[in-house]
Amino acid sequence: MGAVVSAQLLGSVFVTLFVIMDPPGTIPIFLALTSSMTARQRVRAARQAVTVAFAVIVAFAVFGRALLQYLHISLPALQGAGGLLLLLVALELLTGKDAAPTSADGVNVALVPLGTPLLAGPGAIVATMVFVQQARGTPDYVAIALGVLLVHVCLWMGMRFAGRVHRVLGRSGTTLVTRIAGLLLSAIAVQLIADAVRAFVAGTP
Repeated sequence: MGAVVSAQLLGSVFVTLFVIMDPPGTIPIFLALTSSMTARQRVRAARQAVTVAFAVIVAFAVFGRALLQYLHISLPALQGAGGLLLLLVALELLTGKDAAPTSADGVNVALVPLGTPLLAGPGAIVATMVFVQQARGTPDYVAIALGVLLVHVCLWMGMRFAGRVHRVLGRSGTTLVTRIAGLLLSAIAVQLIADAVRAFVAGTP
């Protein structure tokens, strides 16, 4: 197996992205953003969100550095933009205006903010780009690909079975989860913005 894939790098990629993308932590936010959907629409939104996140991560892994350099966009700028977008969604959840990011067929919520920047956020994008830059040879690239794939499988499983959690919580429980999710999401957004500002001050490219 060592000749085909780097097991050590595979574990490192999986653990790093699992911590950053946080599949268990996305469940309450997913429930909050899809609270008005039917079970079938929620499953569809989960599938679309994971697909979008995977596509964004892969695209940035392959073309990310060249694209950002071409557009003269720094990584802190990308991080700050993602934080601002998440903050807008978090404020809507906290104030009970969660209808805005939700659509009838689940397309909008699956693309933004679920697919990106919540799942495929600046942290996951930057981490993947760093792993790709440090890769040496085919076993490393295979390990990175498998690690990214496994994390997205975990994300899909968490959101796929979130409907059962929704049925257990009921309407009142879902409202409570929505407010908690908004608070957590706002904290994540503020942290992203703070990290971006700190990187700008430090002069990180």
